[in-house]
Amino acid sequence: MESFFPRDFVLSSVYWYPILIHCLSHLPVFGKIKAGSFNPSLERRKNKVTRLLSAVIFILITAIPASAQLDRLLKEFKGLGIGQQSALSDDKVVAGLKEALHVGTENTVNLTGKMDGYFRNEAIKILMPEKMQMLEKGLRTVGYGPQVDEFVLSMNRAAERAAPQAKQIFWDAIKAMSFDDARKILGGNETAATDYFKGKTTDKLTAAFKPIVDKSMNEVGVTRQYKELVGRFQAIPFAKTESFDLDHYVTDKSLGGLFYVLGQEEKKIRTNPAARVTDLLKEVFGK
Repeated sequence: MESFFPRDFVLSSVYWYPILIHCLSHLPVFGKIKAGSFNPSLERRKNKVTRLLSAVIFILITAIPASAQLDRLLKEFKGLGIGQQSALSDDKVVAGLKEALHVGTENTVNLTGKMDGYFRNEAIKILMPEKMQMLEKGLRTVGYGPQVDEFVLSMNRAAERAAPQAKQIFWDAIKAMSFDDARKILGGNETAATDYFKGKTTDKLTAAFKPIVDKSMNEVGVTRQYKELVGRFQAIPFAKTESFDLDHYVTDKSLGGLFYVLGQEEKKIRTNPAARVTDLLKEVFGK
């Protein structure tokens, strides 16, 4: 059973005062913060520390503390990192963010730019275009299902071949990132970096990706298969099909898949300690 200490003991005992003094003397949140330094979690830690100190003082004054209560509070102080390490410098925070983006983009390219990187990933698999669904249905009805499946596979193979070309474009964007960009990303939502890449690199990626996708589609036979499928469909009585920019479609879906996977990698680094594979990432994102 939890024991309660008399008021006089709590207010005067040499046991409690050193504990409170120790807590107060190890608060970088209040006394050791570099002016103008950036730490997005600082305000939250500061508020939590204030609440915890208030709880400790209340316990001491009202003589309610059973030792187990105070032990729990002190563990929460430790969980905040109080007395362990001062706030990170701005340079270290930005370096950590850029390293995270390098890791995330490299993982993204490795995951998508391999055999079945798109085709076996249901979240980014390139399917028959919506405008060609009538064509697909008609061809499957007359026994050309295997050819349609081969066409879908070929579109995904083209995307898988093109994906590795995105790495350098991503890395150039990281290199050109300003300090203000880094601050917004680090303090933003769980896909803030991915949103930054979409805004800064989509046009460049599209310009660089399209010729690679076009070439890859020719190499894996996408264009040839498309023309064959359209020809067979048009041979069906009363069948009609619209002209369609297949190169643009595959390019757009390829980039969409890249950004989706990049967003997933960003979430992992922000929320999963196991994804922080370097000491710097652990230091910056472990805060």
